[in-house]
Amino acid sequence: MSTTTTMTIRLEPELKAKLDSLASATRRSKSFLAAEAVAGYVEREMIIIDGIEQGLADMRAGRLVTHDQAMEEIYQAIKHIEADTQK
Repeated sequence: MSTTTTMTIRLEPELKAKLDSLASATRRSKSFLAAEAVAGYVEREMIIIDGIEQGLADMRAGRLVTHDQAMEEIYQAIKHIEADTQK
């Protein structure tokens, strides 16, 4: 069994009402839903931070491309996707 801890948060009344409705509709506790939302948010933010840190490491190591090179790769990817969707 995992251990948990308690945290108190402040919500706008409208958001709390929506959370109440969601909890009722899904038959989940507000605590469960809030914990799931926080877990998802933290995971997404950590992925962003990891990407930024990797980018900074690449920059420090000299692994850089020009803006024009990056845009050319993006345009080529878009063309490839568009060609695939037209098949």
